[in-house]
Amino acid sequence: MKKIQRVIIAGGGTAGWMAAAAFSKLLGKNLQITLIESDNIGTVGVGEATIPPIKTFHKLLGINEQEFMRETHATFKLGIGFEHWNKLNDNYIHSFGMTGKECWAGEFHHFWLHGKSKGVHAPFGDYCFELQAAKANKFALNQNVPINYAYHLDATLYAQYLRKFSEQLGVQRVEGKITNVSKQDATGDIASLTLDSGAEIEGDFFIDCTGFRGLLIEQALHTGYEDWSHWLPADSAVAVQTSSVNEPIPYTRSIARESGWQWKIPLQNRVGNGLVYCSKFLSDEQAKAQLLSNIEGETITEPKVIKFKTGRRRKGWNKNCVALGLSSGFIEPLESTSIHLIMSGIIRLLRLFPFDGIEQSAIDEYNSKLDSELNAVKDFIILHYKATSRTDSEFWHHCQRLEIPDSLTHKMNLFKSTGRVFLDDGDIFRVDSWTQVMLGQGILPNQYHRIADIMNDKELENFLSGLRQSISNAVEQLPSHAHFIDQYCRSR
Repeated sequence: MKKIQRVIIAGGGTAGWMAAAAFSKLLGKNLQITLIESDNIGTVGVGEATIPPIKTFHKLLGINEQEFMRETHATFKLGIGFEHWNKLNDNYIHSFGMTGKECWAGEFHHFWLHGKSKGVHAPFGDYCFELQAAKANKFALNQNVPINYAYHLDATLYAQYLRKFSEQLGVQRVEGKITNVSKQDATGDIASLTLDSGAEIEGDFFIDCTGFRGLLIEQALHTGYEDWSHWLPADSAVAVQTSSVNEPIPYTRSIARESGWQWKIPLQNRVGNGLVYCSKFLSDEQAKAQLLSNIEGETITEPKVIKFKTGRRRKGWNKNCVALGLSSGFIEPLESTSIHLIMSGIIRLLRLFPFDGIEQSAIDEYNSKLDSELNAVKDFIILHYKATSRTDSEFWHHCQRLEIPDSLTHKMNLFKSTGRVFLDDGDIFRVDSWTQVMLGQGILPNQYHRIADIMNDKELENFLSGLRQSISNAVEQLPSHAHFIDQYCRSR
């Protein structure tokens, strides 16, 4: 087996430079890392919302949070507000915080359900600090009051920030467009990449970050694609940036429309807007018009239409190539999983990296864990579409009639009949997340776990009211989100 010393990253953007940053920081002494990208090939550049594990990734790399946030015009994110998803004018927030307090046998929602049966009708979200802070447009970092958060960021500036970080650690960037991928006759492994300049870049291991094209993983290695559009019918998005007219809120807005949904992502200096839709029910021109009629502030960019097919490559790691980002597949951005999946793919590869030569067992382990992770994310996204009461358009009728994976059917039925949620091995979303979304989408359990009966009625009422009051008091002490950003990480 051939030792791996030369790692070639094909493509820049968020995926390429995240990989370059991680490999150079954590394995740089053992590897020669080259990243190839062309200034003439644009990136999608709209993956502007993240989920909390990105903080762990940054900690691993030793990235200074305040510097990173200033450089990327970032704001804090405490969750996602879902508007009109179950019914028109019916809104809820999927927050990153822990709701209430749990015990060994049953999560907090069982105590909340018991309380409802006894006439305590405070909403489930009243028991979550992060959710209440988001609603109040407040934020702070305080060791005495932990808060779970992620970021809204400018994806283009993030790639530039990580490029500077990586080049300081020895990553070599080569400018050029890849025109040919050469393979070894004996093994079918990738041997080298030829650029439009005529230069040939040889490598031992390749990371494909070439976007939807999948130049290495698909066009060269013919890995195959698993189409998920029968579960997730949206196949298009239109995106536009606007100037800010209000202070940035600490959560993403996801607003269900007649044939899809609209995102609003507040950065320090502007707002990222987009409409995800199904072209069978809405034309590109109609989508542009709908988006432009539902935004605030002046447009900074021209509306950009992005076409995609929801699904994934049949293998994330094939021969001596791993695909990251859009080249590995695409699950629509409803729960901000795109950057997280890049990150988790990088970490998985780092843990399995084949320094002494590629072993099939390592490839199988990578792909097995990836399968588990992607299937769990897929089910969580489908849940938002399937569990809806909306009947006001053909698109939502179609979503209600979707045939969904057996794994999701089981999860929904189990929650409805027993109130229980059990996570799959690869689930990146916690029980709290599944519970918030299922309740928000109108699935109310028929029963609660009897562990909640451990309290008598008065004890239960005091327990619940005490939680609400402590959260209310804590939120009251917080500064506004905008004020904290001004003090902590205001962009120049």
